[in-house]
Formats: sequence, structure tokens, C-alpha cells
Amino acid sequence: MELGIGIGWRPEIADAVEALPRIDWVEAVAENLCTDHLPDSLVRLRARGVTVVPHGVSLGLGGADRPDPARLADLAARAVLLDTPLVTEHIAFVRAGGPRTASPRLEAGHLLPVPRTWEALDVLCENVRIAQDSLPVPLALENIAALISWPGEELTEGQFLAELVERTGVRLLIDVANLHTNHVNRGEDPAKALDELPVEAIAYVHVAGGVEKDGVWHDTHAHPVTRPVLDVLAELRSRIAPPGVLLERDDDFPPAEELAGELTAVRATLEAAGKARSGSTSRTGASGHGVAPAASPVESPDDTTTAATGPRATDTGVATDGARDRAAVAQTALLSALVAGTPAPEGFDHRRLGVQSRALAAKRADVVAKVAPELPGILGDGYRAAFLSYARTRPMSAGYRRDALDFAEQLLITGRPTDDAARRRLTHWWQDRAAARPPRRTTRLVRAARAAIAGR
Repeated sequence: MELGIGIGWRPEIADAVEALPRIDWVEAVAENLCTDHLPDSLVRLRARGVTVVPHGVSLGLGGADRPDPARLADLAARAVLLDTPLVTEHIAFVRAGGPRTASPRLEAGHLLPVPRTWEALDVLCENVRIAQDSLPVPLALENIAALISWPGEELTEGQFLAELVERTGVRLLIDVANLHTNHVNRGEDPAKALDELPVEAIAYVHVAGGVEKDGVWHDTHAHPVTRPVLDVLAELRSRIAPPGVLLERDDDFPPAEELAGELTAVRATLEAAGKARSGSTSRTGASGHGVAPAASPVESPDDTTTAATGPRATDTGVATDGARDRAAVAQTALLSALVAGTPAPEGFDHRRLGVQSRALAAKRADVVAKVAPELPGILGDGYRAAFLSYARTRPMSAGYRRDALDFAEQLLITGRPTDDAARRRLTHWWQDRAAARPPRRTTRLVRAARAAIAGR
């Protein structure tokens, strides 16, 4: 299906998106939509014939556990509500712990990379098949950006994606900004990845901005698209005309004219690369079907395996319990090091783990401030320092809204904020949202604190 040029729909820029010229389609974060009704802005866009694609962020298809049926059912319901031609998710894990490791459940609040190994591929492929069987429309999966690399990887990114497509028939959502991120952070060549992956499986492409700090590229989606990212887009366009290209922006939203300017730059890049490809194919006599010739197998970084040969597991269609258990232990150890301060697993770059850990805590603080804006209002300039202190010893276990409540609860238990008026406001805020919970020790302490405040 040809999608054309689109932009990520976000509530903060809904009016701007509706007013932008030449927008063929939009993508909306699936978890931000209700399963039974749509925001008015999306209703109006759909009435104009604009396609809306739901983009999931919480399935964790790369995780050790099989996909949660309830999450799959919610994603399927949104697909039906939107009458969308496809849904998308990520090649990532987002939570760890639980029964397989007899440890507390941990939530990353972020997309984390899976190791590019044959065994991890077995787990991913089975999870993808389960998801495909549960969804009413085709599924496309996105390559993610990463600050860290797993030790002992056996496949390059392109080889890993090619095997995934071969085994499952899933479509690909290629994020060229993520290819650039992995080039800066992990030394991976975007052109090599594009040579190795099956470009004919691409459903559409993401373009987004980021920023480099101290030699690390942060895929922020809060900065303008840079020239190197557009260069990767041109590299992709030199191989195939993608069915759709979408500009993503998730924070620090610029004026509408700046968004329009970035879309113009995306169109210009595609047009220039398309003309260059046409000239090249006409000179060489290529068939010009829009698909690059299949690349020969390329050696992985350690020269131990290729996409065609090497130490691989036999694909039986089902990941063994042993493979899932090993994945659970490895992912829990990594996530625990990132969010709970436990020792770093062997083989990881400790400095990069530190960068990722701080980035996760900062993201938690930012998202909690968005889902519970009353908290920064009550705590003022002290909000961020207080939250980061809390996050160092309190991993997230049940999403950002629960995180906000737990943060407020912890502050009240420890007698904060010290200002009486602010503490009263925080107590009222917490009780308005948590009163329906069964009382437990911390609940009783908070109520006692409130009674003591009222008696002053």
C-alpha cells in the first residue's frame, strides 16, 4: 500500500497537523488512544481520507515472555477502530523480571535492544507469530536506536532483520534516524545494514531528529532532523522507493512552519535521490522495479557468522523454554543494572550503561511530569531532583501513572515536602487518585500524616 508523506500525530500538535498541506497519512501512538473512541482531531483527519496507523510501544516482542493477550487485544481493537491498513511495533524488550526469574517485575519505560543472536531470534520470531495471529491487519516492526551493545552478538542488524522477515513474513518499519544513531553509538554502517536487509519488505520509513552529546547520539525526537539522517534516507531511496515516509516529533514541538520545513526537506531528499537512482538505472540497464538486487552475505563484525551460514539454531517455529529462561535472566540482569543499580552484567560497556541509566531516569522524570503535571506544580523547582533521587532506589514496575503515585507516596512517607501547604496539596492529590486502593502500611502512614497536618 502506498502511504505517501506523513507526520506523527500528537495531541500537542493536533491543530498544526490538521493544517499542514500535503499530508497523506499520520501515525498515532497506540497506547495513547482509547479502544472505543478517537480524539476529535483524528476523526476529522479520517473524514478527509487521511490514513491513521497505530504505532505500539508496549508489547515488548523481543522480551522473554510471550506477548500479553490483553495488550494484543487492545492493539487489535485500535486497529479496527481506525480501519487501518497495518499496525506497527518495535524489535525491543520493555520489561523484565517476573515468574521466570522469581524476581520483581521491572518496567524500562523505554525500548531496549535484544541481542542479535540465533537464540534471541527464535524467541522474537515466535512472539511475532503470536502477535500476527492476534491482529486483524498486517504487522510491521521497527528497528530501534541503542546506546548499548550486547556482548557475543552473532548477526549484524541487517542479517537479523533479514532472518526475521524470512521466518515470519513480517513487514519492516525502517527508522533511518535509528540507523544513524547506531552508526554513531555502535559503529554500524547504515549502508551495510540497508544492503543486508530485504528492502522489499519495507512498509514505511521513519525520519526523526536527535542530538549528539560527548560522542553519544541521543535519539530524542525533540530536535530537528539533521543532514546525516537525511543522507541515510537518501541511501535507502537509492535502493527502493519506500511506500511511505513519516516525520516523528515527540517533544519540544516547534511552530507549524518549522514542521512544514522539515517535511519539505524530506520530500526534497526523496526526490533528489529518486532522480539519481533513475539516472543510474537507465545508464546501467537495470530493470528499475524499485527493489535493489539481493546483497551477498556479509561478514558480521567479528567474522564468526553470516546470514547464510554459521552457528545457528534450527527454526522449529517455537522457542524452547530454555531459550526463554536464558533470555529472561539476561534481560532482567541488564534492566536491573539500568534501573535498580545492581552490578553491570559481564561484557557490557560500563560507561555506556551509565549513560543509558541516566537517560532512563531523566525520561521517567519527564514523562511523570507530563502524566501528572500537578507534581511539578506542587514541588516547584525541587521536583526533578526529588524524582531522580526517588528513581535511584525505586524501579518502575507498573507504568508511568503508577510511578507518579508511588513517587508522591514516598515523599509523604518521608515527611516531604517540608512546606506544610505543599504537603497538604500533595496529600490531597495522592488521596484523590489512590483512595480506591486497599489500605496497606504506606497508605495508613500517609493518612496518619494527613491527620497530623490537619490537627496543626
